[in-house]
Amino acid sequence: MQLNATEPKAIHPLLLIAPFFLWGTAMVAMKGTIPHTTPLFMAGVRLVPAGVLILGAAGYMGKPQPKTWRAWLWIALFALVDGALFQGFLAEGLQRTGAGLGSVMIDSQPLAVALMARFLFGEQVGLWGWLGLAFGVLGISLLGLPQDLIAGMLHGGGSVSADFLGQLLQNGQWLMLLAALSMAIGTVMVRYVCRYVDPVVATGWHMILGGLPLFGLSSFWESEQWVHLQWTDWMSLAYSTVFGSAIAYALFFFFAATGNLTSLSSLTFLTPIFALLFGNLFLSEMLDPLQWFGVGLTLISIYLINQREQLLQRFEKVPDLESAAVIEIESE
Repeated sequence: MQLNATEPKAIHPLLLIAPFFLWGTAMVAMKGTIPHTTPLFMAGVRLVPAGVLILGAAGYMGKPQPKTWRAWLWIALFALVDGALFQGFLAEGLQRTGAGLGSVMIDSQPLAVALMARFLFGEQVGLWGWLGLAFGVLGISLLGLPQDLIAGMLHGGGSVSADFLGQLLQNGQWLMLLAALSMAIGTVMVRYVCRYVDPVVATGWHMILGGLPLFGLSSFWESEQWVHLQWTDWMSLAYSTVFGSAIAYALFFFFAATGNLTSLSSLTFLTPIFALLFGNLFLSEMLDPLQWFGVGLTLISIYLINQREQLLQRFEKVPDLESAAVIEIESE
């Protein structure tokens, strides 16, 4: 399957998939750590050390540091939206909602990215792209939503919608929706940020500047942030920081600064698949037939979104072939 989020000759498809693989496996690594720490502290740990690592790598590669007030202003806005707000909403939401339902809400953000990229940058989504986005949302819904909720939506309709809305407002689901919206805005914002600063440098600074307020809020509101952490928890935090944050975000925002945002963001649908597969491998979490169907729909959605231009050209040629056949028959 060819992935067209960036220039295919310059970026290997495995590199395009890498951020979503790392995010999915980091979620598995963090699953056992969440009960032993506090959400804001965990969010800060995922950001600040990762930002330091990214800036160190950027310095080694000779990347220029931001020099103008516009560059620092965009970095500060980027840090607020995609750093502090996204990680803060995500960490707090994980404390109050199930991992499956939370993952569905987080990974719905490609819809918001597609809409914003369409109006801000003129990226064409088209029939095949919108169909792929619909398949993706349906697929991740089958992966993460409880089966009784899905059955109720199929048979009960309105009453389930009212119950679900009540749960959304009372529990942590609305925080996950805010996290998804923050990530979507951050994904689009990186285009503007990178007009003034290198994308790798911007990623590092936005993680540091976004993580420091989370540490400050944690010290004010939370207690015993690391008292109950065991060495396995520290290993999970280290993996989530180095691989799930530093490497994953540096790759993602580099690709977002140079490629098609709709196509790249659609690969976010892979994150819950990787989380479920590695959860099955390491935590003995089993997939039921409905979830496997959701995996299939998700893969189809990614294919449709990333191949939408080729599919459009292919189907546009069909009438031309029919016209050519008619002309040939008439000439005979």
